[in-house]
Amino acid sequence: MKIGGSALPTAGGASLPASVRSVLVDIVQHPGSSIGEITARTGFPQSHVSASIAKLIESGDVVTDVDPADRRRTRATVNPGAAGALLVVTDTPVDDAVAEALPDPAALPEVLAALETLARHLNPGGRHR
Repeated sequence: MKIGGSALPTAGGASLPASVRSVLVDIVQHPGSSIGEITARTGFPQSHVSASIAKLIESGDVVTDVDPADRRRTRATVNPGAAGALLVVTDTPVDDAVAEALPDPAALPEVLAALETLARHLNPGGRHR
């Protein structure tokens, strides 16, 4: 997770911690998600997801609304005005970050292939890079 987080660029020009950027990536990939849904997908505690969303709202990257079907739920979506800057967040390859973490750079192709295999099995039909 630390390697993937180090590969994420800052969003909207703001310097955000990798864990907050991970929440942002989830929101980009699953717009309109509730805090509970983001918590389930990311594995972060609910308090961290709520605090991350508050930071993302403050930076202008995310907006929230109340779910009309269940007014107790808050839904998070990427701010349409920030969407262009945020696309780079989900399209950033991890290759360089993985290469830096490897003791043997020659193993990079094998490790990346293994990550692609994991992504295919853990996130069927989803984005893999």
